[in-house]
Amino acid sequence: MTTTDSEHSNAPSACPYHASGFTSERLDLDPAYAGLRRDEPVARVTMPHGGDAWMVTRYADVRAALADPRLSRAAAVGKDVPRSSPLIQQADSLLSMDPPDHTRLRRLAAKAFTARQVGAVQPRVQAIIDALVDDLEESGSPADLATRLAWPMGITVICETFGVPVEDRGRFREWTDAMMALTVADPATIQDARDSLDAYLRELIARRIAEPGDDLLSRLVTSREGDDRLTESELAVFAVDLLTAGHETTANQTGNFLYTLLSRPLLWESLVEDPALVPSAVEELLRYTPLATSVAPFSRIAVEDFRLAGQLIRAGDAVVAQNDAANRDETVFEHPEELDFHRTVNPHVAFGHGAHHCPAAPLARLELRSVIETLVRRLPGLRLAVPAEEVEWNTNRVMRGVRRLPVEW
Repeated sequence: MTTTDSEHSNAPSACPYHASGFTSERLDLDPAYAGLRRDEPVARVTMPHGGDAWMVTRYADVRAALADPRLSRAAAVGKDVPRSSPLIQQADSLLSMDPPDHTRLRRLAAKAFTARQVGAVQPRVQAIIDALVDDLEESGSPADLATRLAWPMGITVICETFGVPVEDRGRFREWTDAMMALTVADPATIQDARDSLDAYLRELIARRIAEPGDDLLSRLVTSREGDDRLTESELAVFAVDLLTAGHETTANQTGNFLYTLLSRPLLWESLVEDPALVPSAVEELLRYTPLATSVAPFSRIAVEDFRLAGQLIRAGDAVVAQNDAANRDETVFEHPEELDFHRTVNPHVAFGHGAHHCPAAPLARLELRSVIETLVRRLPGLRLAVPAEEVEWNTNRVMRGVRRLPVEW
């Protein structure tokens, strides 16, 4: 596609918005996104690192951007592109691959995430949650649901799923925690943490190749399609991404969901009165609850000129799809600023869309539903032990999450 310089100069903003200017207090979504959806759906923003990008906020445009092969994640590898993280991506990962490499890896890995496989871990997930709630009840109220339930559940489920030994889970948490920082004195510390986790997982993979077990990593090791199978390097790539995202996202959203429910007691009471609402409540909380603390963490680079929602995108431009803003699009979701557990149509993009739709979404849904269902059943009188405005939140993180969530019952 050929364009002129004058065409390219018709940017919506004479001065780009600054990504850091979009508020991320607690779980509030900046109301400016609604204005952008209405007036400037493809807006120029200055990212925290690497310069300017185009930010997309309308639901249809976000889905289009996430599925468009002209927007490449692989093109960002090793380059100082506009992004949220201080780290320049130096190595391939499942998150930075494009088809056909991504398609092949995803297809093989998906064999370990079938409905049957996820259903098989449900009893163990429930047992982990029950044991944690047992401890809560034994210790008595008040208690901190963040450190006593959300994080232990997230890390135990993902580590057991992958077969990470109990004695190694402390190091695993340290590495993944370091990888989630938004700002650091030296970005090399983030890369060092990823390298350490990568080296550890390569050793674990070698052990599973020699002696497979009954865990997800073993299923990935043995997954094949004809003569095709994942290499040790590909296994490490997939395992690092899934282990990191698998426990960080679920643990943070567990705390976030519980904060939302308990800070709005009528919502909690509606689930106590009708536990059958929990699955639809989880979907609505996924739609409504923003996770990223900054403008979308993943940039895509245009590999050719094209138009997106009428805006010219030039080859080499960065585009970020703002999923949280798309999930509040009033043209798709009726009364999008309201939490409605009776919403029957809920096509949210909390888990992404297109080739990079989260492969572990079924496991995340299982954990979130199970923990809420268990608390509704076993601790129906659960309530915040402090005013909602006094709940402590994490800072300088890629993802939003409560630091502490004091409750009583």
